[in-house]
Amino acid sequence: MKVTFTERAAQRVQAKLQNQEGKWLKLKYDTEGCGCVVSGVSALWITPDKEQDDVTLETNVGPLLMEKSKLLFFDEDMTVDFVESANTYMLKCPSQILNPRMSLLVVEGTK
Repeated sequence: MKVTFTERAAQRVQAKLQNQEGKWLKLKYDTEGCGCVVSGVSALWITPDKEQDDVTLETNVGPLLMEKSKLLFFDEDMTVDFVESANTYMLKCPSQILNPRMSLLVVEGTK
C-alpha cells in the first residue's frame, strides 16, 4: 500500500507533528457510531499509542500507522491532500474520493 501526501498536506501535517514528540501519525478507519464496520470514516490521528494491530507504512512525511485489519477498506495507492477552502484534508485514490473532508485529530493515550 502506498500513501502520498501532497506538498500542501505535507506542510500542514508536519506543522502539527512538530510539537508532538513521541507520537505517531495514523490513518484511522473509525467505525464508532457508524453502526456497521463498512460504514466507517477515515481520519488522520496524532496518537501516542501504537496498537498491536497497527502496521507502519513509509510515506513522504514519515511513518504512518494503519490498522492491519482495516486495510481492506482502503485502496492500494492513495493521496492525502489539503483543501484550503474547507480547511480539511481529502483522501483520494485514482478512481475516487474516499473522504472529501477528513479531519486531523490529536488524541490522548488509550493505554
